[in-house]
Amino acid sequence: MASPGGPSPYATAMSIYALKPRFQALLRPLAASLARAGATANQVTLAAAAVSVALGAFVAWRVPERGPFLLIPLWMFLRMAFNAIDGMLAREFGQKSKLGAYLNELTDVVSDACLYLPFALIAPFSALWVGAVIVLAVVSELAGVLGLMVGASRRYDGPMGKSDRAFVFGALGLWIGLAGALPAWVAHVMPILAIALMATIVNRVRRGLAESS
Repeated sequence: MASPGGPSPYATAMSIYALKPRFQALLRPLAASLARAGATANQVTLAAAAVSVALGAFVAWRVPERGPFLLIPLWMFLRMAFNAIDGMLAREFGQKSKLGAYLNELTDVVSDACLYLPFALIAPFSALWVGAVIVLAVVSELAGVLGLMVGASRRYDGPMGKSDRAFVFGALGLWIGLAGALPAWVAHVMPILAIALMATIVNRVRRGLAESS
């Protein structure tokens, strides 16, 4: 489930997250239809998490096959739609809940980890660096949530927020699925992602403190 509020005025324009309102506008009729059908925000959240875990396990199980990686960019796009829809169901159809807030944050980090892990099994990526990216992604989301504890909003600052990571890993999945073997220099992508995530953590802490003051 998405955050109760929209992007903070402190949010950086460097993140793809800034495009979320337009994406939500396109999906609003579908969200309304689901609400009329009795679907709940928490059901959408759990369904997206279940598909993410299953897909990550399937892609990892099929390695060294490269074709299954094509499912990752497709699902990354659909998952963003799921995330937008559950947020609209919560905010616009009176489905906000404390349980939903927990599910939103917990399922996101679990889903990300499961979708990123298969890349640790593909050359030239290092399992150590993929693991570092997963850990830093979790910390970055924790830094975002902690904004609420200091009197700020839930922070979505970039440069490597959830939507940005979805774009990067979706592009890598498409490349692996279509091209097969990757050139050796692509190994540097994971360290670059790790550095961008560290910058994201610093931005979220710094801007959360600035907003709270």
